[in-house]
Amino acid sequence: MTDNVNTDAFSRLQHLKELRVAHRDLDVAIAALARDLDADQLRVRRLKKEKLRLKDIIARLESAMIPDLNA
Repeated sequence: MTDNVNTDAFSRLQHLKELRVAHRDLDVAIAALARDLDADQLRVRRLKKEKLRLKDIIARLESAMIPDLNA
């Protein structure tokens, strides 16, 4: 039974790590496009929206990983 819990926790941590890497990659791509004066602004906006979506998912997952404490 504990193997399933550990595997599940590892899976969630791995997924969180992948989301953080994707978020960082989008940050790099947005910065590169910002330096290009001829960059497609629609693409920049879409990348920014995707970055915000990933940030929200990351925040939800991190929040779900915090154990509830009884007051």
